[in-house]
Amino acid sequence: MLRLIASELKEHAPFTAFGAITGIAIMAIVVVANVSSGISQTIFYTLHPLHIVLSALATTAMYRKYGSRRVWAVLLVGYFGSIGIATLSDAVIPYLGGALLGLEIEFEVPFIEEWWLINPAALTGIAIGYLRPTTKFPHAGHVLLSTWASLFYFAAFGILVDWIPLFPFIFLFLFLAVWLPCCASDIVFPLLVTGKKLPPHHI
Repeated sequence: MLRLIASELKEHAPFTAFGAITGIAIMAIVVVANVSSGISQTIFYTLHPLHIVLSALATTAMYRKYGSRRVWAVLLVGYFGSIGIATLSDAVIPYLGGALLGLEIEFEVPFIEEWWLINPAALTGIAIGYLRPTTKFPHAGHVLLSTWASLFYFAAFGILVDWIPLFPFIFLFLFLAVWLPCCASDIVFPLLVTGKKLPPHHI
C-alpha cells in the first residue's frame, strides 16, 4: 500500500509542479494588473466549487469502480473525500503558508461560509462520478483547479504586500497544497476505504 502511494505521488509530482508554475504566472498577472481582493474573492469562489465538483467526481468514480456500489457509501466517500481535502488544499494550507510567511491573512472556511454553494457542488460531482465513473480528465482538471484556487486564496484573503519576492515560497506552498491533498483525495482516500490494490496507471 505504502509503495503504491509513494509511486502515485512520484508520478504526479511533475504535473503538479507544472500547475504550480501556471499559478505563479497567474499571480504575476494579478500583481501587474493590480487585481483587487474583491475580484480575487469572486474568482476564488468560482474556482473552489469547480474544484469540489471535480474532486468529488474523481473520488466517487475511483470508489465506484473499485469499491462498494451502495449509494450511502459512495455518498459518504465522495463528500468527505472532496469537501474535507479540498478545504485543506484550497484554504487551510494557503492560510498556514501565508501565516508562516508573516502575511496578514484571513482564515476562511468555504464549506461553512458559503455552504449553499459548496455542498451542491459536492453533490453534483458525486452524482456524475456515480453515474459515469471516469477518472482521467477529472483528476488532471482537479490538480489545475486546486492550484489556481489555492493561489487566489492568497490574493483574496491576504493583505496586499510586495508579492514578487515571495513567488518562490508561494510556488512551494502551491505545490504542497495540491500534490499531497489532491493525490490523497483522488487516489489514497478511496484506496484506503476499498482496501484493494489498483492496477497500475489507473488514472
